[in-house]
Amino acid sequence: MTTNKLRTLDRGLAALDLVARARDGLRIAEIAEKLGVHRAIAYRIIATLTDNAMVQRLPDGRIILGSGAIVLAAHAEGAIRTLARPVVEDLAERTGATAFLSMAQGTDCVAILTAVPRNAFLNIHYRVGTRHPIDKGAAGLAILSGRPAHPGDPGPVQTARRDGYSLTRGELQKGAVGVSSPVAQPPGNGFEFSIGVVALDDLDLEIAPPAVMGAAQRLSALLCAS
Repeated sequence: MTTNKLRTLDRGLAALDLVARARDGLRIAEIAEKLGVHRAIAYRIIATLTDNAMVQRLPDGRIILGSGAIVLAAHAEGAIRTLARPVVEDLAERTGATAFLSMAQGTDCVAILTAVPRNAFLNIHYRVGTRHPIDKGAAGLAILSGRPAHPGDPGPVQTARRDGYSLTRGELQKGAVGVSSPVAQPPGNGFEFSIGVVALDDLDLEIAPPAVMGAAQRLSALLCAS
């Protein structure tokens, strides 16, 4: 009985992950096929998730995330910010630049945590909630470089994947230089993050890249251990 319960839970979590990754939702038949189960089993899994507000069914039959999953994601994001804060603050001090943690949200990249060095005279103001296309700026390119390689990846993404960090100049703000690295996640986490710094032309490019990559490794270790 224990084995059956664990198998059911595993299938339910796998179904939730599939729905979370499908931008336009999935139908029961698609979920059954991806899970490798009979459609009736997929229907019961989705019915249970629906009863707990983890997914919801649209009028056309597509299954999307429900309010319960969104609440859980918000709590998870808050916990990640708590874990990341000392790492981001330390990165700001080490580089003398504004440091940030960004995450992917669909086709956008959003800053969810920022820090400035305590003794800085002038820093770029990078506001939490700042949003830009994921294929622009160091933060977004770093996230894309953390995904599996694809033949159509643009040159900056390939370079960032090779080097371990992205480097951009004046892409989102005139005179701004950004360096960012992807943060490796535990399997099935569902989030995609990058950590980095941004400054004006005086960003020290001898210090910033290794500092950013080190911060990404430290945050990854914290997330995998939590």
